[in-house]
Amino acid sequence: MTASAASSDARNADFLGHPKGLTFLFGTEMWERFSYYGMRALLVLYMVKYLLQPENADNVLGYGAIKAAFEFLLGPLGVQPLASTIYGFYTGLVYLTPVFGGLIADRLLGRRRTIIIGAVLMAIGHFMMAFEHLFFFALLMLILGNGAFKPNISSQVGMLYAPGDQRRDRAYSIFYVGINLGAFLAPFVCGTLGEEKGWHYGFGAAGVGMIIALGVYLWGTRSLPIDNVPKRGAARVRREKLTREDWRAIASLLVLCVFVTFFWATYEQQGNTIALWADGYTNRSINLLFWQGEIPTTWFQAFNPFMIFAFTPFIIALWTWQAKRGREPSTIVKMALGCLGVALANLIMVGAAWDAESGAKASALWLVAYFAIVTTGELYLSPIGLSLVSKIAPASILSMLMGVWLLTNFTGNLLAGYLGSFWSSMAKADFFLMIAAIAGAASVAIWIFDRVLTRRPATSAEASA
Repeated sequence: MTASAASSDARNADFLGHPKGLTFLFGTEMWERFSYYGMRALLVLYMVKYLLQPENADNVLGYGAIKAAFEFLLGPLGVQPLASTIYGFYTGLVYLTPVFGGLIADRLLGRRRTIIIGAVLMAIGHFMMAFEHLFFFALLMLILGNGAFKPNISSQVGMLYAPGDQRRDRAYSIFYVGINLGAFLAPFVCGTLGEEKGWHYGFGAAGVGMIIALGVYLWGTRSLPIDNVPKRGAARVRREKLTREDWRAIASLLVLCVFVTFFWATYEQQGNTIALWADGYTNRSINLLFWQGEIPTTWFQAFNPFMIFAFTPFIIALWTWQAKRGREPSTIVKMALGCLGVALANLIMVGAAWDAESGAKASALWLVAYFAIVTTGELYLSPIGLSLVSKIAPASILSMLMGVWLLTNFTGNLLAGYLGSFWSSMAKADFFLMIAAIAGAASVAIWIFDRVLTRRPATSAEASA
């Protein structure tokens, strides 16, 4: 998309002073995230409480081979450890395939067609979840569809704006609201249907959400950026030679990727062992004038996206206040604080586990406190990491390094599944203490790494970070 084209489209503003296409991308992403988080809210509970139980597991195509493969790697696995391992592999692969989806869009099909293909695959996958014998094939469709969809719709947001347009950052903030709005609504709709009416109703609702996402995208196609797909045989762009400072920046990012993997491994327990804690160890009874009953387990998955809405303005205001006084933490220190937040959140859960040792279920307020702290940690690391990559990555390989950075979600989720497999065999206080120790060690490692960087002369890019 040329700068002139972007500017022309940008003048056609109807959504908070932004291009018309942002409205459709916002709606598309909101409903796609609704489908993803709606299905994810049910996934572990569905496997543990129904699908992987002995009387049902043999009906699932490929169950024996997949269980044997995991047990070859990890040893014997009961129902819960196997469910957590499957969860970790699924959520991990969801963040691996976007690397290939971006390449396919850039070099073969273009973003629009790749997004549409991804949406169709995901819709099919969600509806396949309603048929338990197709479970693993449904996960495969969702993984492939997400890989085609996720990287390309995000890049289309930036393509709505001409180079240097200062509204771009605000556009991504608006887009991020769409992500979390969908994630917030999903547990209430899909989760409630799955728990109260039947698992298949919840998965079907996620499929309906994906169909709506596809419809919104097709409706807004004329307002979206035009693809410039390279033609076969076109002259390749001459790449600039990387400097010594560029290689230092790349090395710094790769080291940080190792540490950030442990952040995601501990943070992603939310949809795994934290869901199991909410289901089996939390007092979910509520007694209000207008409603008495039990809070559905999946509703706790809405806490994190809701708190993102609530906390983001205050976090940004805090950083602004600190910046005016010259006390705003550096980008890397913020990331260390993000890991520290996850460690503190799990220390809170150690207290919850002690509270439940008497035999009574723990108060739901423990989970409220957990989500408050872990969400703050997320806001200090997740968007900040993307900002760091955009600041210090050499321009000639920015997209590739952004893909490498997103791979930390892949490796982190795989590790999250492995850690979750210890849930059944460990005392719950010990389990949460283990997770807190891992996140705390990552925080210390990132902080030390920042000290090492500041001791040597920084490149101009690193200094700005």
